[in-house]
Amino acid sequence: MPPRRRPITASLTADDIAALAAALADGKRATVYLREGTPSLGLAPGASARVVSIDGTTLTIKPTGVNDELPYEADELRITKAAPPEPEKPKKAAPARKPRPAAPPARKLAATPTSAAPKPMPTDGKPVAASAKKAPTKPARRSGAKKPPASVTVTLFGSSDNEWSVAVTRGGRKPTRSRRVPPDSVESAMQELGDAAALDAASSVLNAAREEAQRRVEELSRELQAAREALAALEGSAD
Repeated sequence: MPPRRRPITASLTADDIAALAAALADGKRATVYLREGTPSLGLAPGASARVVSIDGTTLTIKPTGVNDELPYEADELRITKAAPPEPEKPKKAAPARKPRPAAPPARKLAATPTSAAPKPMPTDGKPVAASAKKAPTKPARRSGAKKPPASVTVTLFGSSDNEWSVAVTRGGRKPTRSRRVPPDSVESAMQELGDAAALDAASSVLNAAREEAQRRVEELSRELQAAREALAALEGSAD
């Protein structure tokens, strides 16, 4: 009986993560493959990487040719080098042709003479409006704006050969041994780096944080105004 082939999936499944964790526990090499490439690190889609550690759905990996350990989420990796084939879209069945209605039988002429047709009423020359108007077409709904990522990881790598590179990973957890920095210095630092992908990723998270803070300020302002009005009403009733 031929060996059973493993199904190709788009990203790592829970079973894949469990198998990788078991391989690490046994001291074996656990290998995964990137779903998308990272041009700043010279990594193409399908590049292999060795799994260093696993924390939930976050895998710390060391890609081939990169001397650094990077955190990746399970949905950014796959267990096979080749991408799974896209499923074929079902073909739409041709609509069945409606049978043509049978022609009505010809009416026989009556033997008795018919009365003269009534004369048409004179019109005032104005065009007759159409009885049925076309229903106004509804504008298509606009698709919602792309939701910014909840977090981004910007990794800066440098070597003694004076070679520097930056990598951006959207999503994921907070890296271990990371240090806190003020938010107002992040955007200026990304601008100084001159990497468009890093600046766009950091700006999207900063803008989302600003919008949430502004929404919270407006909500608290409304609650404060309502509390002041309630207090004024209570003081007026006491008098």
